[in-house]
Amino acid sequence: MATGATDNKRPAAASERADERRSQIVAAARELYERNGLSRTSVQDITNEVGVARSLFYHYFPDKDAVTSAVLDDMIDDYIEALTYWNAERQVGHVNDALASVVKLLRVGLFESNSFHTALATAENAALYLEFVNRVAHHTAIYIIDTTVQDYGKLHEVRIEHLYETFYVLILGVIGYLRNHPDADDAVIADVIAQTLHMDRF
Repeated sequence: MATGATDNKRPAAASERADERRSQIVAAARELYERNGLSRTSVQDITNEVGVARSLFYHYFPDKDAVTSAVLDDMIDDYIEALTYWNAERQVGHVNDALASVVKLLRVGLFESNSFHTALATAENAALYLEFVNRVAHHTAIYIIDTTVQDYGKLHEVRIEHLYETFYVLILGVIGYLRNHPDADDAVIADVIAQTLHMDRF
């Protein structure tokens, strides 16, 4: 009986160690990307940072593109965590304040000044950047619909159809506009969001 219980624990422990090692590789890649940039970071640099053999890297990731994709997921997780905090802190019924603060959050979360964000914005990495913003739009739209929209609907009429599609397109549009117009007034962006979603602001 005791032996069976011990045997059951071994696969779970091994799985936890594997998850931890994979997370360490992703964290190292992200740190190097943010410090040195995407093109100036090699698989060897990542394995040196973690202190593992290249063969172990390839046990978890087939190539650098795969670990880069995992880094994007990690960045999006951080953004959704920040969005969760914003959602918990906003005051119900204070639509204008919520709009102003979410625009600021978008700027900070998606346009941080580091080598990786700079590299993502170059023509060389256009496909990777597009993948990144598409993932952001997808996860943000789902989160907002499942939380903030539900709260808003308790006090106001939700006057848009195709919720997911509307939020997805809106998020992509705002990201693209801010990327090309970094000095845009936050109040204007908030107005665009409110008008697109037909929100009651007062």
